[in-house]
Amino acid sequence: MSLAAEEFHTEAALASGSSPYRDGTIDLLAGSMGGVASVLVGQPLDTIKVKMQAFPEVHTNLVSCFRTTFAGDGLRGLYAGTVPALAANVAENSVLFCAYGFCQKLVARLTRTPDVAQLSVVGNASAGFVAAFFSSFTLCPTELVKCRLQAMRETHGRLDVGPFGLTRRILRAEGVPGLFRGLTATMAREMPGYFFFFGGYEATRALLTPPGATKDDIGAARTIVAGGVGGVLLWVAIFPADVVKSRIQVEGSRESMLKVMRAILRQEGVRALYNGLGPTVIRTFPATGALFLAYELTKKSLHGLFG
Repeated sequence: MSLAAEEFHTEAALASGSSPYRDGTIDLLAGSMGGVASVLVGQPLDTIKVKMQAFPEVHTNLVSCFRTTFAGDGLRGLYAGTVPALAANVAENSVLFCAYGFCQKLVARLTRTPDVAQLSVVGNASAGFVAAFFSSFTLCPTELVKCRLQAMRETHGRLDVGPFGLTRRILRAEGVPGLFRGLTATMAREMPGYFFFFGGYEATRALLTPPGATKDDIGAARTIVAGGVGGVLLWVAIFPADVVKSRIQVEGSRESMLKVMRAILRQEGVRALYNGLGPTVIRTFPATGALFLAYELTKKSLHGLFG
């Protein structure tokens, strides 16, 4: 850590009466709880999204995809990939929110903002953009396993392996690099996506804050709405990159992100880059609302517990 960074953390700790390391730990734990809540609420529609992205010729709309999946594999099919999805979301959100807290402090330092609570919407969005770089490394392997499990009915004819068996299969066939197929596409999705995610969340919180109150006191319902808005903005902004990532990970492609995107545009047209957007938007609002509600409640509880 640089001298400037050490001075910044020291000043922040003295000003707020808190330790940056304690704050980072609380953000990590709160992000983990948010990730669990998000998966439990949104996993079935995430499965539908991945199937529509990877197999647009088979699954042409949300309703038929849901019916086919449920008829073939029941609830197990809709919740295929839940274990790696939990691992992905807990890993991603714990790292994301921990990094976000530190990045907020860094942005506050660079913009000479006395307190992170006073950061502008663009300042919070920029902190989210940088934080997503770090979370991409934890997300990519677990996201890859999740996507392949969700698409296993279409690629293998049946759900014939679990998350740990599939991970061993990938490592045996491709080694560690096999778990990082689509890392570039993941970063291209995550970093701009989280600019809109945190920017939209903070902007909505500010709009929903009554006169004389603070953003931390807006209550559960408004927190869910703010989280939902942030999530919808994220997915609308970066959905084409997510389609490309899903194709690369499901197919195990070694092609670059740009080459895969050009092939989709040439062979299937622009609409193919938005396959699955409907279930994604429907899923995102409650799932992201649950994420932020769990995050804020856990964070507030832990701050109260540890003073």
